[in-house]
Amino acid sequence: MTLFRGFYMHAEHPANESPLVTVIIASYNHARYIEQSILSVINQTYDNIELLVIDDGSKDDSPRLLQQLQQQHGFDLKLQANQGLARTLNQAIARAKGNLIVPFGSDDIMVPHRIATQVAYMQGKPEVGICSANIETIDQDGKVMGAREQRNRNLPFRRLDFDDLFLDRKPGPMAATLMLRREALEKVGGFHDQIRLEDVYIELSIAHAGYFIDVLGEVLAQYRDHPTNTFKNGRFMIDNVLKTYAIFSDHPSYEQVCMRFRNSMLLKYANRDKPLAREILSNIPVKYWNRKTLRGLWRLVWS
Repeated sequence: MTLFRGFYMHAEHPANESPLVTVIIASYNHARYIEQSILSVINQTYDNIELLVIDDGSKDDSPRLLQQLQQQHGFDLKLQANQGLARTLNQAIARAKGNLIVPFGSDDIMVPHRIATQVAYMQGKPEVGICSANIETIDQDGKVMGAREQRNRNLPFRRLDFDDLFLDRKPGPMAATLMLRREALEKVGGFHDQIRLEDVYIELSIAHAGYFIDVLGEVLAQYRDHPTNTFKNGRFMIDNVLKTYAIFSDHPSYEQVCMRFRNSMLLKYANRDKPLAREILSNIPVKYWNRKTLRGLWRLVWS
């Protein structure tokens, strides 16, 4: 075995026979999960991987643990003051050597054949800017969650264009399984450092640039559901999704898309965060009321 850009590559698969894939793990306060995430990359069946790990100013035990793991496995590690995920990803991409880029959550786990499967699929498909796949949801202890939490495990293959994604016509890609073509990333200028919901922005931007997003109908990662998941922060989600949609405000269905999203968030938070739900409701004109609006109102009053 030979040491190659951060960890080991089997000699029977020379680098010139397979494209280099850069996996970027940007971590913030995920000491409890980060080792499993890193090991799931190191244990991939695909050999030609460059692993860049960045700790973005964690306040927990992450830096010490990452230094230990780096000494053991030899990946590229950078410790930095907090800069935010989008800026961190862009800086990592600028020094990455791979033509396929995989931003990967420091709390998620890849299945062993994930990279090999996606690389094989992306070959010969220059029209595909992003390859994604299904996920299996696990809890904070790594236990596979029940059937109700597995909505994205058994979905069939789908190809998405911009309208499929923006108008929510098909189930979208899973953030834990994104593989991005570097050419597509460069065409859209990378991640937007003022938008903190990075996956939604980059998916829409790459699709808007004319690329397809292909989502494979198999599970290639385990997504960890835990108390600090971004999607559980209602205020954060509303602000950043709407900020992302505003970039595409020239789309003829822009207003309807925003109102559809507001109605969904009203229903979701009507019995979780009533002040937030009332604020959402105040921003939905009566002409955009629908069944979700009425169900949200019922929950606001009676739950």
